[in-house]
Amino acid sequence: MRCEALIIGAGLSGAVMARRLAEAGMDVICLEQGARHGSKAYPGRNADWELASMGQWHPNPNIRKAPGDYPIDDSRSDIKPMMFNGVGGSTILYGAQWMRFLPSDFRTRTLDGVGDDWPITYAELAPFYDRVDRAFGVSGANGDPAQARHADYPMPALPLSTVAERVAAAHNRLNWHWWPGSNAIASQSYGAMRPCVQRGVCGTGCPEDAKASVDITHWPVSESHGARLLTGARVSRITHDAAGHASGAVFTDRAGVEHAIAADITIVAANAVGTPRLLLASISALFPQGLANGSGLVGKRLMFHPFGRAIGLFDEPMETWQGHWGQQIYSLEFAETRPELDFTRGAKWNFGPSGGPLAAALFPWPGEAKWGEALHDHVAASLGRSAVWGVICEDLPEEANHVDLHPDRVDADGNPVPRLHYRISENSARMLRYNLKRAEESLWEAGAQRVMSVALPDFGWHPLGTCRMGSDPAQSVVDSFGRTHDVPGLYVIDGSILVTGSCANPAATIAALALRSADHIVATRSH
Repeated sequence: MRCEALIIGAGLSGAVMARRLAEAGMDVICLEQGARHGSKAYPGRNADWELASMGQWHPNPNIRKAPGDYPIDDSRSDIKPMMFNGVGGSTILYGAQWMRFLPSDFRTRTLDGVGDDWPITYAELAPFYDRVDRAFGVSGANGDPAQARHADYPMPALPLSTVAERVAAAHNRLNWHWWPGSNAIASQSYGAMRPCVQRGVCGTGCPEDAKASVDITHWPVSESHGARLLTGARVSRITHDAAGHASGAVFTDRAGVEHAIAADITIVAANAVGTPRLLLASISALFPQGLANGSGLVGKRLMFHPFGRAIGLFDEPMETWQGHWGQQIYSLEFAETRPELDFTRGAKWNFGPSGGPLAAALFPWPGEAKWGEALHDHVAASLGRSAVWGVICEDLPEEANHVDLHPDRVDADGNPVPRLHYRISENSARMLRYNLKRAEESLWEAGAQRVMSVALPDFGWHPLGTCRMGSDPAQSVVDSFGRTHDVPGLYVIDGSILVTGSCANPAATIAALALRSADHIVATRSH
């Protein structure tokens, strides 16, 4: 089997790449270890959808244990990984909060003396942000003064719930920033997407095809242009020729049969855990430390987004289980460095639904009983009356936080299991504590009768940074287009190439970077 461009991973970045290359007439094959699902498979229409979200649709692969998953040793990590293996990748389960990084996120070393400056600027990426906004059908309100000016969103913002309007009014009184949420969720019919009906089940896949997961926005287009997508294909190693040029990959199918694919270029889009795992496992005489690892930085500088929630309980029913699970409103009030505070950089807040009856039952207020009549009283008092701020903190890169290969454990196909080494920095811990306290103030001001906040270390939605981009091959793994410095013909395009993590949800930035890399590949293509 042979192709012009081989893509490993059918998630966000792999789908953006495949669509652009296929539309340009390139011969594309994508290998995806998971399965293809679809809206009819998602549990959001069923009464037990919350139970499914804690089992076969759980975002943690160590809990989900689907055939396409691989185990991850997270025993040395303060944050547990959340990701999905399958056509669509984590866009199947994401909340579709669609945020650009701020211009300052690309210059943290210059501005704040932390992290590193990117080899590209916000201005260079802005045209690609505009294009992915259109491709993903983003709904939002234009003109947020806390963000750089940009092209209008293709659709108007989704509606605000009653409780979101209350919280927005509270921010007006506090003189704090808020803005209607920007989400890759349709507020009206848009391409293959249907209008959101506000079920509030986005985290288990959208049963209405209203959320822009790439299995509906990108892969049908790619396949219509000839791209081939092979599922149940677990890649064990990337191959290269005698000169060290990437030449394709070896994978195992569902039947356990090994295959090889030859390719002119090989593009890795397996996320910030899967990509370093694959590069480190692809050892050879030419690359004894793994592919593209001349700098020794493959797997290093692992970042997550330390996360917490502030919860307010109101005294009247407001059906707060309903609404898009993206962000009804967001706040960037504390998103950038403030010299008077004891931490550097900042956090983004996003406001969304509070969950259904099972969520209410499993998360009682401190001191409340978890069983019997008291539990029923708690559910009756909190279901539909709770408001939730999610707080996402920027995580600065540290080489001690990294991904390596377990020396003994392997997956079902004999491939090494990745091992996470991650500790939340004191800077991030201080940032999270401060922002949760401010989010509590927001909810008190909105009229909540009870307020609490909690850090959630299991919510590792955004692994980033393990194959960072840069201009210096000694200090980075790839250049600004995702080309590996050490291995001609090998690209990395997922969230692992991010230099810093921002406090914004990274999907829009990952998609924009992948599109920029795809344009570069098309422009430099050998005919």
